[in-house]
Amino acid sequence: MRIADILKSKQTFSYEIFPPKGDMSVVQATDVAERLMQNSPDWISVTFSAGGSGNSQNTVSVAKAIQASGKTQALAHLTCLGSSRADVDAYVEKIKAAGVQNVLALRGDRAPGRDVIDFEHASDLVAYLKQAGLCVGAACYPEGHLESSSPEADIEHLKAKVDAGADFLVTQLFFDNEDFYRFRDRCSRAHIKVPIVCGIMPFTSVQQIQRMAFTCGASIPAAVIKRLVAAGDDKQAQQDAGVAYACEQLVDLARNGVDGLHVYTMNRPSVANATHDCLLQAGYVEA
Repeated sequence: MRIADILKSKQTFSYEIFPPKGDMSVVQATDVAERLMQNSPDWISVTFSAGGSGNSQNTVSVAKAIQASGKTQALAHLTCLGSSRADVDAYVEKIKAAGVQNVLALRGDRAPGRDVIDFEHASDLVAYLKQAGLCVGAACYPEGHLESSSPEADIEHLKAKVDAGADFLVTQLFFDNEDFYRFRDRCSRAHIKVPIVCGIMPFTSVQQIQRMAFTCGASIPAAVIKRLVAAGDDKQAQQDAGVAYACEQLVDLARNGVDGLHVYTMNRPSVANATHDCLLQAGYVEA
């Protein structure tokens, strides 16, 4: 099923996982996905790589297992910087053979040796994937992309993705819901009418939230800092504070009628379960 069709009928709930890296095997990553599927998410997205240096075959393998389960839909990520049309064609052939209909089209991180070949912008990839008959999602940035010169320029670039055929958008993580609501208003004024799914990451440590703020440009509100100060050096207390804060974000977003809720799980089923349970208790997802 195409994710765009699911979004037409309901406020969605979904997860993101990353494929194997380091000592994690495909079997272990698939086990994580199986545990997440117990919560009946509308889809599970599988990143193309961590930091732009992953293995596309692992993405396909995990997405294939999710799709073959018959329990939910797989959303396979694809980055295009440094890729040729032949590279993208080969990837599309693999995911189609795996029964995957949905792709999240991303430019990818700039890095030495990763130069433009056939795709300079994510909008170029969106248009190419649409020609392949896929349901295509794209990324958006409530606080603006790190490389954007202004909020206006950021919206112009986002509009280019939508005009190229993006069926839906998934946000970068954010910690202040007001940032998203302002962004949603800007999109409305720019006549961006596709569904916008909110990406939320429950932070689990001081180091993680510092890293995310630095790499993604996400602002850290005073409310988050106060909770981290209260948690002190206790690792479990830090995780509990992060999960509780994310749950409050998710319930508020659901109450304010966002199109979808997407949890960046960092492959932690216990954290994912907590976010599902808070929404279940509030009446925004089903058991």
